[in-house]
Amino acid sequence: MSDLRDLYQEVILDHNRRPRNFGPLPEANHQAEGNNPLCGDRITVYLDLEGDRIRGISFQGAGCAISTASASLMTEALKGRSVEEARHLFHGFHEMVTKGEEGEDLGKLAVFTGVREYPMRVKCATLAWHTLMAALDQKDQPVTTE
Repeated sequence: MSDLRDLYQEVILDHNRRPRNFGPLPEANHQAEGNNPLCGDRITVYLDLEGDRIRGISFQGAGCAISTASASLMTEALKGRSVEEARHLFHGFHEMVTKGEEGEDLGKLAVFTGVREYPMRVKCATLAWHTLMAALDQKDQPVTTE
């Protein structure tokens, strides 16, 4: 189990140091902002939707390692998927980090399974995901984890 935790930690650190899909997305037709006032994480998620498909996705902002890695891994997991698949993955990820339910294969997102042991970090891990949902729903108000 220690080897698995070490691997998970390394994946999170890698995505924090070198986040994928980081920066504005000029062709975005949906976006939302989110923040975690408790620790200061701030994020904007950009989506380029073509019909019901996520053609492009990126994020920018500043936050802790968990927040940044979660956003980075989220963008990798969702690019090319349908909106329905994105919503389904959101629910699976949320169940995993809040309740420990790992009903489906979440791929690399499984690196966040240990986050549920630290309730304050759950907000960091889910910020990008809640912001994604706001972007999909075209909500004007910023998302907050409080």
